[in-house]
Amino acid sequence: MAGGEGTRLRPLTANLPKPLLPVVNRPIMEHVLRLLKRHGFDETVVTVQFLASMIRTYFGSGDELGMHLSYATETTPLGTAGSVKNAEDALRDEAFLVISGDALTDIDLTDLVAFHRRQGALVTVALKSVPDPLEFGIVITGEDGRIQRFLEKPTWGQVFSDTVNTGIYVMEPEVLAQVPPGEAVDWSGDIFPRLVEAGAPVYGYVASGYWEDVGTIASFQRAQADVLNRQVDVEIGGFEVSPGVWIGEDAEVHPEAILKGPLVVGDYSKVEAGAELREFSVLGSNVLVKSGAFLHRAIVQDNALIGPQTNLRGCVIGKSTDVLRAARIEEGAVVGDECVVREEAFVSHDVKVYPFKTIEAGAVVNTSVIWESRGQRTLFGPRGVSGLVNAEITPELVVRLAGAYATTLKKGATVTTARDGSRAARALKRAVISALTAGAINVRDLEVAPMPVTRFDVRSSNAAGGIMLRTTPGDPERIDIIFLDADGDDLSPVAQRKLDRVFSRQEFRRAFPGEIGDLRFPARTMDLYIQDLLDRVDTAGVAEADLKIVVDSSGGSASLVLPTLLGRLGVDVLTVNGRVDETIPPRSALEDLRATDRLGALVASSGAAFGVRFDHVGERVTIVDERGDLIDDDRALLVFLDLVAAENPGAEVALPVTITRVADQVTRFHGLTVRRTSLSAAALTGVARDDGIVFAADGRGGFIVPEFAPAIDGIAAFVKLLALVARTRLTLSTIDARIPSVAILRRSVPTPWAVKGTVMRRVVESVDPDTGYVIDTTDGVRIVGPDGSWILVLPDPSEAVTHLWSEGADIEEAHVLLRRWVEVVEAR
Repeated sequence: MAGGEGTRLRPLTANLPKPLLPVVNRPIMEHVLRLLKRHGFDETVVTVQFLASMIRTYFGSGDELGMHLSYATETTPLGTAGSVKNAEDALRDEAFLVISGDALTDIDLTDLVAFHRRQGALVTVALKSVPDPLEFGIVITGEDGRIQRFLEKPTWGQVFSDTVNTGIYVMEPEVLAQVPPGEAVDWSGDIFPRLVEAGAPVYGYVASGYWEDVGTIASFQRAQADVLNRQVDVEIGGFEVSPGVWIGEDAEVHPEAILKGPLVVGDYSKVEAGAELREFSVLGSNVLVKSGAFLHRAIVQDNALIGPQTNLRGCVIGKSTDVLRAARIEEGAVVGDECVVREEAFVSHDVKVYPFKTIEAGAVVNTSVIWESRGQRTLFGPRGVSGLVNAEITPELVVRLAGAYATTLKKGATVTTARDGSRAARALKRAVISALTAGAINVRDLEVAPMPVTRFDVRSSNAAGGIMLRTTPGDPERIDIIFLDADGDDLSPVAQRKLDRVFSRQEFRRAFPGEIGDLRFPARTMDLYIQDLLDRVDTAGVAEADLKIVVDSSGGSASLVLPTLLGRLGVDVLTVNGRVDETIPPRSALEDLRATDRLGALVASSGAAFGVRFDHVGERVTIVDERGDLIDDDRALLVFLDLVAAENPGAEVALPVTITRVADQVTRFHGLTVRRTSLSAAALTGVARDDGIVFAADGRGGFIVPEFAPAIDGIAAFVKLLALVARTRLTLSTIDARIPSVAILRRSVPTPWAVKGTVMRRVVESVDPDTGYVIDTTDGVRIVGPDGSWILVLPDPSEAVTHLWSEGADIEEAHVLLRRWVEVVEAR
């Protein structure tokens, strides 16, 4: 299978198919074909699609390898199963092996086939334990090797094994009858799960050999090092002139050059006196390394020039590229084919320079070519795209981000934009609007608006999406850029990956002069939001209850909505910080505590029913009771839940897996049930859309009022709470007092990325099913004991840590439970 584009390997694959990428100067696919030949496979069908002619030209009929190659060409991508179906005419007669042409491996294929025959399998899948299973399909097998479950491209919350699908299969020809012709279909995502469900003999073979999916720049570099370290059994071209030092045919290395292996110098290359080549460096064919150059873990492809006094560390240099005198290229940087890096230029960590570009003399290239934060695994984090203002998040970056977003939408579509009251958000939103309109997108600019109002405008208008810019809560030096879909929800992971791909490639659409987008400022969005909220949320009893409330708007955008809303409700209100003030940044944790104390004092002294403090975009709320005491987020959820449950017997509520089991007791008392979700906001809002869900919350001050909108909304939550208190005529402290105490603890354990998958497998294997413990994999691994106590182990998606939550009958029991499982996670 050799049809992949290898988009994550760009710019190396900008004009080269991924299977032809060289690993130690031989294409990956050639290493695979040589492996096949060693194990007796001499008749091979190659499925091709992207730059297919280059693969056919390079390998031809396979005579040079002593094999017979034929080709099956896809006019459009057909998926892993569809591409094999496309070659069905050559596969009808006997069992066949499927293998990727872009994964480096020395797995024992002979033993794999023997296992397949011994088991009488219809399909045998080669499996491998890997340290980071996030990018692969996880496979669960029984003790006899029979496959029980496939899980494609899991999140860290779904990782409970480190055994992954290598994409190497042995199949009987009748399997192809399960694949519809001419359709894009995948083996592990579509066909195999159906076979497993139908009870077909689908087996997993756990391979002990080497396997590396060369899908990223990091794995491309790692594969080179593994070959040089002899961790994989493949042939290295040339002669081993000293331990670990391989010199190709007619290569010229000056005696005064310094070579410290393992390393490879390709055919016809020249290394001058005074040049230094250190460990894990690879020179392709016809490379010239001038005197004084220093290379360490550098991969230099064919026909490149490395000038004098240059310094290359952990980087990749494309074909026919010139790196001139005293230039410096740092770790993780990739310079594409036929580029010129001029004298004394500096290419920083992780920068990608696409083919045919010139870096001027003395230039410092860090984020100006392709922006990609060092060490960042994905563009999106838990709060959208986040970073330091004018350091990581610059106007230039914002223009590219918004341009990429525009490119994912149809020309002429409309996008809603909004911001909080900060000056940074104001400046950067102007860059967003310029990029959108230049990309043929019309803009509805709400200027300063609460987050709930922005979501409302997107879903209630003809907008195809939205962009909100806000200062990161608790950190006034950082900003979050939140992208919304047509329903006003945060972009799904699939949409995020699409935007990430466009951004990484810099393939932005620009409008023709007559297509420039329009900019409008809708006038009545706040009024429409208020009217819709009051139409949908039952506020009966509020006017008659004669309540007094204290509201702190925190100087944020909620202050633009609250005066009109509270006037319509007829409530006696004492307002604090009731204006938008760009000089009031989001407060630190200490300042938050002081502000809450002041709110509590005002509630107690004024005889108010309760007090509410909004965050700076009106999304989350902090609640104090009638005595002025803070109700922390965990207890606030339970109090709110108790009020909702009393009016909705028999309904259902949605809560994340980290929420206390006391929530189940509260709902059970009123005849409700709890549906648990993962911690992501997308999962919670997705469930909140379902019929029968009357309440949802995240336990961090975020509440969802489903009858109004399936999104976290502090303003709607305030109106709902006000109405419930008015009708119940009970104080919040009274409700809080009748709810059992909570004994939950949390701890984060440093966990290197390389062992996260192993840790989760070890956690699952540590559960003895005979003890009555139940494993829940809704998010991470949640282990529930017979008495209801539980522990949740969840890898962080963006940091090298694993989070643990524990709950017991009391704090001491929670401590014991937490200590036990921390030891499991920390075990090495």
